[in-house]
Amino acid sequence: MATTSATSSHLCDPSDSALMIVDIQTHLTAAMPVKVLARLQRNAGLLLKTGALLNIPVYATEQYPEGLGSTEPEVMKLLPEYTKMYEKTTFSGAGAEGFLSDLKDSGRRQVVLAGMEAHVCVMQTAVELFEQGYQVFTIADAVCSRQRESYETALLRMRKLGITISDTESILFEWLRDARHEHFKSVQGMLRQ
Repeated sequence: MATTSATSSHLCDPSDSALMIVDIQTHLTAAMPVKVLARLQRNAGLLLKTGALLNIPVYATEQYPEGLGSTEPEVMKLLPEYTKMYEKTTFSGAGAEGFLSDLKDSGRRQVVLAGMEAHVCVMQTAVELFEQGYQVFTIADAVCSRQRESYETALLRMRKLGITISDTESILFEWLRDARHEHFKSVQGMLRQ
């Protein structure tokens, strides 16, 4: 695998990244505009598939599944077998029982966030992880809210706090870093679909 000699504290590093899928659940997805949901599912899927190729730890939360349903089947089938799942009632994923200790045990200091809703569970998760000292990357095209204003306000608020707002392709190519990477062609092929 090709690697670069330089490292950057502002780029997502595959050896230091964890991917967190926040509350992509059936009753929430049913309330999303069709195009917004399609974008979220495609990009969360790209992050999950590439993350699996690179053995990036994956964590997934479900907010009160009795009321909001289970994880969306299209997302569930892409979760690697090593994914750690958490049910929660706190809006922040950081409040899910066992999550913070599992993340600490992973040794990873960067957390890539995808999920819903941007202005509630994603934002509260991002803020609490950031306050715990993690470098947080909220993926703008892999998070959503029912209302565009809520989505835009959440991204602006997170950015002002110092949370990195990025997009799916940026993260995938930061994880690869080099066109000679052994998984470059696979990822490139997924992006063309």
